[in-house]
Amino acid sequence: MKYDMLIKNGMVVLENDALKLDIAIKQGKIVALGHELGDARQTIDASGQIVMPGMVDPHMHISEPGRTEWEGYKTAGRAAAKGGVTTLIEMPLNQLPATVDGPSLAAKFEAANNKLTVDIALFGGLVQNNLDKLHELEEGGVVAYKCFVATCGDKTLDNDFSEVNDYDFFKGVSQIAEFNSLIAVHAENAAICDGLGREAIVEKRLTAKDYVNSRPVFAEVEAIRRVLYLAKIANCAIHICHVSSPEGVEEVTKARAQGQDATCESCPHYFTISTEEFAQIGTLAKCSPPLRDKNNQKRLWDKLFAGEIDFLGSDHSPCLPHMKEGNMMEAWGGIAGVQNSLDLMFDEAVQKRGMSLVHFSKLMATNAANRFKLRNKGSIALGKDADIAIIAPNSSYTLKHEDLEYRHKLSPYVGRTINAQIIKTIRRGEVIYDIYRGVIENTQGRFILKHQQ
Repeated sequence: MKYDMLIKNGMVVLENDALKLDIAIKQGKIVALGHELGDARQTIDASGQIVMPGMVDPHMHISEPGRTEWEGYKTAGRAAAKGGVTTLIEMPLNQLPATVDGPSLAAKFEAANNKLTVDIALFGGLVQNNLDKLHELEEGGVVAYKCFVATCGDKTLDNDFSEVNDYDFFKGVSQIAEFNSLIAVHAENAAICDGLGREAIVEKRLTAKDYVNSRPVFAEVEAIRRVLYLAKIANCAIHICHVSSPEGVEEVTKARAQGQDATCESCPHYFTISTEEFAQIGTLAKCSPPLRDKNNQKRLWDKLFAGEIDFLGSDHSPCLPHMKEGNMMEAWGGIAGVQNSLDLMFDEAVQKRGMSLVHFSKLMATNAANRFKLRNKGSIALGKDADIAIIAPNSSYTLKHEDLEYRHKLSPYVGRTINAQIIKTIRRGEVIYDIYRGVIENTQGRFILKHQQ
């Protein structure tokens, strides 16, 4: 057999081991693993490089349609490809209309037509007024559902995302359990965070530290406890998004030990930017939950190495540049990070702290693919999609604004030196990024629908 592509001589990260071997690809699938596999139309020599599954980013905001000027499918896909990401799972906000029913889901498909560089699965939204519409999202193929128990959305708009109260949450997850799906939650206590935020603004406490103090760890922990318990009563699988504190992780660990179907994620920025650095960087590093102090960060690393955090996601959430202006309390909260999640965390976790390649691969690809039932994604194994990131270890560069593929060249990581580089990104057997050629124009990305895998 003549293969379409051979990747030779790399250190290949498999599901349970990392070995020096070759990968053969045919019609977008991995068809052979080993040595002396034969000939191919294209051969890639990965000597001295790490060959791992392309990142499955489980937490991505693209904003098209309706707010494409924030970030659209083309720019988001280019950034993902450059960052070694081959699959995105897109949140049901910040686009307009929010993805909360059949017509708004159809609007996503139409807006993305002929624009996808990487493959994308979609979340549907659980909001305060769509309990009778959730079945439309399920029928449309969303792979999971997302809600906020923290305040969110623009209240002056009737088609923006909105938070849920406990009643909406419980009734919603009761339906989602019947779909055999799961709920992902932004978990912060709305009343406490909103009240502390208002107090800070009135008292003109407007620094990075003041913002962090307005969204305390206990507000995250309380919300996690509450939604875990309600989901348990409803017998619904639950996933806690972007946990920022080890105390929050512990709540998920305890629930899981008691037999609950519960997982959690965190984000690269919680491991790489502390409150002190947040104050220096400014509003580009503002997010919620907020970046916390160095002690919190160290203990979060301990949780990551202990296997208590299931996977990492970028929570890429860009906006217009002027929305990042002004004081820390009132500027937009969201970090642009999809392009640098993989290389940054490879440097920090594997090279600086000694994480195994297998553990790293599970955090960045395999576990998210498994949690959201993306059957063909997330691992280098026979029959899987040939979604691959090739990384050059110990290959230092300093990130510059002009390196960014985002619609707006803004990132809290600009100026940071990262000691690893993405050499190639391969999506279903096609090279979509090469470090020497840049992002290769390719709009053959696909939506991954729950019922069509």
